[in-house]
Amino acid sequence: MPFQQQESQLTPWLASAATVTVPQGVSPAYWGIVVPEGNPGNGAQVALGRKLYFEPRLSKDHSVACATCHDVSRGFNDHRGRAEGVGDQIGHRNAPTTLNAAFYSTQFWDGRAPTLEDQAKLPITNPIEMGMPNGDAAVAAIADDPEYKKGFQDAYGRAPNFDDLGRAIASFERTLIFLSSPFDRFAQGDANAISADARAGWALFNGRARCGGCHQMSSSNPIGTDNRFHNIGVSARHQDFEQLANKGLQALAQGKSRESIDRLAIETDLSELGRFVVTEDRADIGAFKTSQVRNVGVTAPYMHDGSLPTLWDVIDHYNKGGEANPYLDGGIEPLNLTEAEVDQLVAFLFSLTDDRLAAQNEGEKARQGALAKTQRPFRDTALASRKVFPFEARLQGGK
Repeated sequence: MPFQQQESQLTPWLASAATVTVPQGVSPAYWGIVVPEGNPGNGAQVALGRKLYFEPRLSKDHSVACATCHDVSRGFNDHRGRAEGVGDQIGHRNAPTTLNAAFYSTQFWDGRAPTLEDQAKLPITNPIEMGMPNGDAAVAAIADDPEYKKGFQDAYGRAPNFDDLGRAIASFERTLIFLSSPFDRFAQGDANAISADARAGWALFNGRARCGGCHQMSSSNPIGTDNRFHNIGVSARHQDFEQLANKGLQALAQGKSRESIDRLAIETDLSELGRFVVTEDRADIGAFKTSQVRNVGVTAPYMHDGSLPTLWDVIDHYNKGGEANPYLDGGIEPLNLTEAEVDQLVAFLFSLTDDRLAAQNEGEKARQGALAKTQRPFRDTALASRKVFPFEARLQGGK
């Protein structure tokens, strides 16, 4: 969707979000940790960040903005398996939604950026994403614009610069808090706010399906992530981790700057190593950040590589115990969920979408449901029920 049209759609959703404030239902003490003292998100900072979020001049060929991969009309992502940047280049990672990104303790699938401020700058200078040679070039593209001169002066009291550009975008992104869903009304006492299937799915989520181990939710953790990194076996379907890790160590020996790690994550197969490219800790091989479950109905496809098209596929993946590999997280094991229970979990997950995205959510529920009726490539009832063990499945498959 064109950037101007995206911003027009955004306006009624953020009518009361001129400044960064404590969201309803979130612990004020926790929010005080989320928002840094040096970038409180006042009106001028948020307004500048909003303008920059939709600014294609920050890209090498003036074709890509933050809103390209984080499209307002597509759940603030792009519904692509892997994100597309300047010159039709395709990266190696799925673009996560910017909704509620403020609540993550680190940014990107591998946590290579410690803050939203850092995250906002890296795509601009990545050769595949926005392609600017450096931050100075990005600033030069807008520095002579009178509106930006005034915007930076009002927001930070100085001329346009790259660090403040990142601060402003981060301030705007901290207004993208979408936590008002049917599930929230249910949690506040309205038993009829979600369906009977969704209520059963909530019980499974916290019980036999074991989702709550990594996706717990509370006022100090409202988006359902433990902010940790886990190998759940997604990459193991097509990677030799030992060989890839050795290759990764060789590449990291050539340089470990944030920019070089960013390039390895976006431009090469080493992206499949996940957190390992940041820490070089063998326990992090193939481990990726626990994503939020909020608004998950409108952010398909799923996982770091966008390899799971529907929420049914996501549950199927966990139900069979992930994909066996030497670094599989110890909490991942077969669940033996029935088809009815899979449907109940999916119903619950769709209940987590903010009311402002209800139309998109219903459309996605219908689309994904229709797809799941004809295509469930990750469904394996034999593995889920442990009638077959992973090593037997590999032997049967000739692996």
